[in-house]
This record gives sequence, structure tokens and C-alpha cells, in this order.
Amino acid sequence: MKHTDIKDIIEKDGFIGKEVTVCGWVRTARDSKNVAFLALNDGSSLNHLQIVIDKATLSDVDPEATKLGASLKVIGTVVKNERNNTNEVNAKEIIVLGKCPGDYPLQKKFQKLETLREMPHIRVRTNTFNAVFRVRSVMAAAIHRFFQERGYVYINTPLITGSDAEGAGEMFQVTTIGFNPEYKTAEEYYSNDFFGKKTSLSVSGQLEGEIAAMGLGKIYTFGPSFRAENSNTQRHVAEFWHIEPEIAFCELEDLIEIAEEMIKYVVKDYMEKCPEELKFFEDRFEKGLTEKLLSVVNSDFAIVDYTDAIDILQKADVKFEFPVEWGCDLQSEHERYITEVVYKKPVFLINYPKGIKSFYMKQNPDGKTVAATDLLVPGVGEIIGGSEREADYDKLIAAMKEKGMGLEDYEAYLDLRKYGSVPHSGFGLGFERIIMYCTGMANIRDVILYPRTVGNIK
Repeated sequence: MKHTDIKDIIEKDGFIGKEVTVCGWVRTARDSKNVAFLALNDGSSLNHLQIVIDKATLSDVDPEATKLGASLKVIGTVVKNERNNTNEVNAKEIIVLGKCPGDYPLQKKFQKLETLREMPHIRVRTNTFNAVFRVRSVMAAAIHRFFQERGYVYINTPLITGSDAEGAGEMFQVTTIGFNPEYKTAEEYYSNDFFGKKTSLSVSGQLEGEIAAMGLGKIYTFGPSFRAENSNTQRHVAEFWHIEPEIAFCELEDLIEIAEEMIKYVVKDYMEKCPEELKFFEDRFEKGLTEKLLSVVNSDFAIVDYTDAIDILQKADVKFEFPVEWGCDLQSEHERYITEVVYKKPVFLINYPKGIKSFYMKQNPDGKTVAATDLLVPGVGEIIGGSEREADYDKLIAAMKEKGMGLEDYEAYLDLRKYGSVPHSGFGLGFERIIMYCTGMANIRDVILYPRTVGNIK
């Protein structure tokens, strides 16, 4: 169906006086004795296009065309509305493409986000989610561009795996058998399954990404990850999108520079390409959002040792819900205190205790910590987790045994340390979390099309 995007008509004066065909959904409708106005949106812009119906020249409009949610094809002439200096269309013909009955769920002008979460298939037609998913698209393109411009190779790692990249065991099992009491042991069950062994959905493409980096030098992945974590916080979903670069000949200090450069690149690109969406989020969801993002682009991120952060938290004149001691895994309240109260900007926390980090992280000479870093940002907490990887075969074996891991599942990964091992590093960026940070959306369920959480598979 040939038509012109509403975004082009709104933003370009070259259409003035020309006849156009537009398509879209009715967002609002106003009617009077001599004229009617429809606000039409086709998803190409946050703004709506006003359709003017002069009843003296167009008297036989289908009543279904003025109902909220109806989809229309409108043919008319583009004119300038002198009162508000916007482009609109004087309709010559209106064709109803899809009727919308009175039980359309978006009758109210404003609805709670919690309510809209119950109808993910409909909420994309609201202004909020129009803006969210447009920003998501722009930021995804910026991430790809950042790595492509710097010579990284885009790798697609498998979503079905026989190993646990995190070593935490919170994985969704993949099986074609399901419950069957005929099998007496787990070994018998898995040997008869599709792959002949226990398999799961991947929590991370890191292990395969490291393998690719050992031949290609610099790679990145951008795809879904799955974590069967029984969590109902505002920052967790069971299926999320993950950006994971792996870089050969790269130490922790280098990795931090790359991560900071990437965050600034993506934030700046978003601010330049989505000014209307940014204003919308600032007006509706987070006052001071623009100033916060400008400070990210224009300031140097802080780098703080984990041990120093613990000292800061213990001396803080604040009663935390979770107690703080060296060796603990920092909670969101601790991360936000560090970023929002102490440093007031993004912070790289480095050198975590090895007991709370993954097996593959490079052990520091002190024997107690690893060369790991988390990037913490105000309002969200952690959005990046990374480290220099352990390149020493014997140390990696020892770390895996210490955590009770089966070495046979990681044979290929261990081979990387046997055949030409090099210093290398990588990180994982939760895509939804950086979208939250850039939009002011407080709940991760509102920045992904279909949020998958405990007990929810709408």
C-alpha cells in the first residue's frame, strides 16, 4: 500500500500544497457541527498528524473512522496550520482499514504502566511505548555502529548450550522429553534427550565469544540471554538482550576505557537522534534527565576499588537494609549510594573479592581479589559487568575446581589457555538497563516488548 510516513509530513515543508496518502491509527478524535479533527499516528513519529475533515466537502465519512484505535487510509492535501506552525492534512477521502469496537483498552488518556503491562500487544500504541521502542531501535543501531567503526567482528553465539558461562546454575533446561517416570536416573534421562546430554538456554555468549576472539582479535555479540533467576525486582527479567565484546590483548585498564567510550557514544547518539523522545521522557518520567545524560557524555567516570567502596559505605551516615562488610555482594541500595550520593556520576568499581565473582576472572596477585569491574550508574545501579579473563591454565583449573565445576564441559574453553593464551578481557552490557538509564523508565518490564518474569509468559 503506497503511502507517506507521517514523520516525513510533520517534519518536512516540501509536502505543503501536495496531495498525499497516509495510513495510521486514530489516537484522538474531536467532532463539531462543521468540522472534525483526527489525530493519526503510524508509528514513524512520537507526534501525531492532524487530519481535518471539512463536513461541507466531505460529508459521508464512515462513523467508524472517528473511533479510537481504528486504522485508516487518508488521502488529502498537506497544509500549514498557522496557529501552531504545524503541518496537517485536509482530508479528501477516508477509508477505514480496520474497525475498532468500544471495548478498545486504550480509551483513557492516561493509564498506569502496571495496567499496560497486562496488555503488551496493545501498549505499543501509546505515546510512552512508541517512544521507548523507537529509542531502543536507535540505541541498538548505535551499539552496532560503535563496534563496527572500530573493527570488531559481529558474532552470533549459540542460544542452546551444554555449559554454564556464569557457573551459577540458574539456567532454563532445554528438553524434548519432559516428565517421564520411566527414566530412573538423570544420566539415563539426558542420554535419551535430543542432544544426548543436559542442555540449557544460554545465560551469556561469553565463552563462545572468547573462542572467537582468540582468532579474530576483537568481537562482539548482541543477542538474547536467559536466566532462571527467581527475582521480581524492577531490574530483572528472565529473557534480556546482551551486548558482549571480547577483546584479545586487552587488560582491565584497557577494557574500562572501551566501556566508557561506548557508553558515551551511545548516549550522545541517542540525544542527537531522539530529541523529541528525550523531552517526552524528561517531562513525564525523570526531571533533569537531559542534564544527567549530558554529564555522562561530558565527564570522566570514576574508578573506585571495591575495598574503598566498602569503607565508604561502612562510614556512611545511612541505615542500609542490607549490612555491608568486605566480601559481600553489593546490593542496589549500596550501588546507588556510591553513584548518586558520593560521586554523582557513573562509577567503575574494580577488584572484587574472588569469592563473589565468576570462575573465569583473572586472579590478582593479592590472592583475594580478581581483576573485575562493574559499571554503576545513578538511578539504575549496575549496567555493565566485566573483567580481564584468567589466561593462566593452572589458575583457571584451580578456580573451577574450587567452585566444584565439571571440567569436562569446558574442554574447548580450557584449550584456549593451552594453545597460545593471551591477556584478554570482555564485558556484558544489559541492553534494557542502559535503555532504562537513558529514558528514566524505572521498571525493566517497560523497555522490552514482551517481559518474561516469574509466573508471567504473556
